[in-house]
Amino acid sequence: MSAHPADSLIYRHLWSTPETHDLFDDAGRTQGWLDVLAALADAQAGLGLVPAEAAAAIRAHARVELLDLEEVAAGTRATGHSTLGLIRCLRAVLPPDAAEWVYYGATVQDVTDTWFALVMRSVLDVVDRDLARCEAAALDLARRHRDTVMCGRTHGQPGLPITFGFKAAVWAAELARHRERVAQARPRLAVVQLGGALGTMEFWGEHALDLLDAFAARLDLGVPDGPWITARDRVAEFATLLALVTATLAKIGNEIYELQRPELGELSEPFTAGQVGSITMPHKRNPELAEHLDTLGRVVRTNAGLAVEGMIALHERDGRGWKAEWLILPESSLLAAAALGFAARLLEGLQVHADRMRAGVDAQRGYVLSEPVMRVLAQRWGKHAAHEAVYAATMAGLDAGVDLEAALRAAGLVGPGALTEAELAAALDPANALGAATAFVDRVLAGRAR
Repeated sequence: MSAHPADSLIYRHLWSTPETHDLFDDAGRTQGWLDVLAALADAQAGLGLVPAEAAAAIRAHARVELLDLEEVAAGTRATGHSTLGLIRCLRAVLPPDAAEWVYYGATVQDVTDTWFALVMRSVLDVVDRDLARCEAAALDLARRHRDTVMCGRTHGQPGLPITFGFKAAVWAAELARHRERVAQARPRLAVVQLGGALGTMEFWGEHALDLLDAFAARLDLGVPDGPWITARDRVAEFATLLALVTATLAKIGNEIYELQRPELGELSEPFTAGQVGSITMPHKRNPELAEHLDTLGRVVRTNAGLAVEGMIALHERDGRGWKAEWLILPESSLLAAAALGFAARLLEGLQVHADRMRAGVDAQRGYVLSEPVMRVLAQRWGKHAAHEAVYAATMAGLDAGVDLEAALRAAGLVGPGALTEAELAAALDPANALGAATAFVDRVLAGRAR
């Protein structure tokens, strides 16, 4: 039986991906913990802290398929301790002379936080890979639609002409910055935790720091400059990074959601034969991919706030925020991976309707070109005087239901001392009102080609 949608046989495709789910389900998490315990035993054996034969036995038996997870669960409930049920079950399958050396001197956060580091590293691999897919798709859209004119909008209203390539280039550049953030975060996040009871490593005496180095090396993780038992900024950074990524995906999804409304019809998300939008309105093609990106991003952003709350920890160990991370870290990872997969599908299969984009510009009857008109007049009258004159003309024209050219002529803004006919024609051509839009596309494309 499942309670969380990510575990649901019916719905999990909406809330997770198989590769990330395998990291966090009972089998995956338990195997991760066993890997940490085996690496610890190996490192301790290398320093003579535990017998080499015991470490080898622990390594050989640290396999989740050798354990009864129902028994592990029963032991966890009976002891009220998060790892003692696992330790007892592992000891039960070990030879007696090896069983005493399991978990030698370590504490629960040494295991779980080091596992956090391992899964954060694995999730960042997924994030970077799928960000690269999204970025490549956005770059392709920018390249193909560098010159595809459309309405730019501010506050939901038509503003100036832009190109769809310009919009896609903005997306691509933002996605690229997230890949930079992932690369920068890796060395901070992928570090072991090994501190013992309070983080001082007292149990291992003079071997403490050598053991820390050896343990990290066996897991190919970094060595922290000190324990992070109550320094939860790493988990908060990871959760915030996922929130940033999914916020960008939600923004892109919302943009596509709006632009594929039939009244605009400038974009269409991929449609699969047999996909049903409504069981009561058979004609519906709902924006399922675009819409779900916003849903997923909302939860990940909320989780990031909880992770930041966890940074406020008490003394040398505090279970409150740390235990909340057990929920936050897996859930945010699953949802972010799902969002990246959906976003890649959306961008790779996005249909761009250039004719509708141009029609959207033309439907504004020239008013989206008021700034180019004002700019010409500003060279003669000054910017503010030009603004007042064009403002008065456009407001009167909109009220009268006429196009911009008629409004300008009615206001006396075409003729001697004002716009010449040639200037009017040039100012009312959308191709002349793109500013540096295409140059910015070229910059983004060139930057990613290096």
